[in-house]
Amino acid sequence: MNRTYVLIGVVIVAVVALGVAAWLVFSGGSSDTTTAAGPMAIILKSDDRTMGNKNAPLTVVEYAAPTCPHCAHFDMDIFPQFKKDYIDTGRVFFVFRVFPLNAADVAAEAIARCLPEDNYFQFLDLLYRNQPKWDPEYQVADVRAGLVEMAKIEGFSAQQVDQCISNQAMQKRIQDVGADAQTRYGINGTPSFVAGGQVHGPFGDYQEFKTFLDGLLAKKK
Repeated sequence: MNRTYVLIGVVIVAVVALGVAAWLVFSGGSSDTTTAAGPMAIILKSDDRTMGNKNAPLTVVEYAAPTCPHCAHFDMDIFPQFKKDYIDTGRVFFVFRVFPLNAADVAAEAIARCLPEDNYFQFLDLLYRNQPKWDPEYQVADVRAGLVEMAKIEGFSAQQVDQCISNQAMQKRIQDVGADAQTRYGINGTPSFVAGGQVHGPFGDYQEFKTFLDGLLAKKK
């Protein structure tokens, strides 16, 4: 099945109902800000994971899933140059949000959120680069054990991993982010990008992404 665009309205509800713990064999407030007016406005949350200058002319939100191979492609093959050319130069403010496709995504994001904020993107990159070791897409028999091994690299114990994954408040937050993406932007797959009042699906290569960004930035001049 093509994982680029998977309708997950039922999945989001089902994961909450069944519980991440069972699947893995264990059990914004006033600081929110809006980047622009209109139905496609990006509402920044106080707990968003971000990179770059918040006052950059263009805000780009990526909705991605840790288990998504297309998201891993973006992370490894496109994001480094994007960061160098647009984020580090102050032209783009980047916001990353997990859009869960399955319970493993919820578990992975829960662990990432337990880490110090400065380690968040480093851990997501680690997960993407090692999907065959933990991602059920690769027929991994014990997803929890794979995630524990990934988290150990960041200094977490198996007990800490279990505590992170079983945090029901965090599970709900992750599901709410996915539900909001569906309701607000009509997103139904990963990776999806929201920028300049548009929603765009996966980019095949850096040049395609660059053309998209440059077109939006040109409108800001």
